[in-house]
Amino acid sequence: MLAGCSISRRAFPQISSLSRPWLTSNTWLRGISTKNAQLPAVTNPSWVERLPPKFRPYMYLTRIDKPIGTLLLFYPCTWSITMASYSLQTPFTTPLTYIALFGTGAIVMRGAGCTINDMWDKNLDKAVERTRERPLATGAITQRQALIFLAGQLTIGLAVLLQLNWYSILLGASSLSVVTIYPFMKRITHWPQAVLGLAFNWGALLGWSAVAGVVDWQVCLPLYAGGVCWTLVYDSIYAHQDKKDDVTAGIRSTALLFGSQSRLILSGLSVSSMSFIALAGYLNAQTAPFYLGVGLATIQLAHVLVRTDFHNRESCWKGFVGCGWSGFWIWAGTLTDYAFSFL
Repeated sequence: MLAGCSISRRAFPQISSLSRPWLTSNTWLRGISTKNAQLPAVTNPSWVERLPPKFRPYMYLTRIDKPIGTLLLFYPCTWSITMASYSLQTPFTTPLTYIALFGTGAIVMRGAGCTINDMWDKNLDKAVERTRERPLATGAITQRQALIFLAGQLTIGLAVLLQLNWYSILLGASSLSVVTIYPFMKRITHWPQAVLGLAFNWGALLGWSAVAGVVDWQVCLPLYAGGVCWTLVYDSIYAHQDKKDDVTAGIRSTALLFGSQSRLILSGLSVSSMSFIALAGYLNAQTAPFYLGVGLATIQLAHVLVRTDFHNRESCWKGFVGCGWSGFWIWAGTLTDYAFSFL
């Protein structure tokens, strides 16, 4: 349920100071003049712009207007919850209850991960075109304000976590270490996407323990490994958006590491991901609907990798979002398999 936020290194909507009064308000930018700022014209302003000005920087900080990040965190939770419910033949109310809890947790903790990421990356974000308008990078929010906000986010996340059994509470809390160190990884290794995968797929373990009381490691380890490989695929595509700026800023990523071999390597990781997830299904005695879902997810990833232009930012963003549909198809197959088991 906890997550870092590489996948949320997306800039603010390109809108003017008239629709972003928090950029010129003394409440937020004490001592920072915007008199000569060259701000872009209004283009498709976010729904966040309808909120009171004092709330907008915090909402942008959480990337709540970019739900794909929350979904990518949420899907591994749904796989695990539904597979555990299938294995134990629990009533429908069990997966519904936990999916609602984990959905709430995904929204809150994805936002917390973004806050942690931006607190680490405040100066790096200023050097990257796509991220330089984030609230901490512009000074719209101070580090102290972000820290207080983060405390509130973690408190809500803890309240959700405390609804689970003690095994799951301890397991969920243990992910905080991975979440905290993730933003630092891009400074020291070309594999920050792998660390993100460890954090973003924790729900593949936690979902099962929430339903069953303990983790079935035989099923959950390949499910978790498949999720990590999946994250390497979508976040490497995402990282290709900023590779030119990343070189200048000293940021490392698998996009830079894989380079011209990205399509080939990501194809291999996609095969590994779907194979691990299929193995988890086999070990859990899943039936045809599950494998149909995995098959559709495989086709979706193949479609993304064939169509994505790794040198085009817009194409990379579409490919990144497209990878999210593969997670949905896996859940759809798992959910259908669970429903059919009652027939």
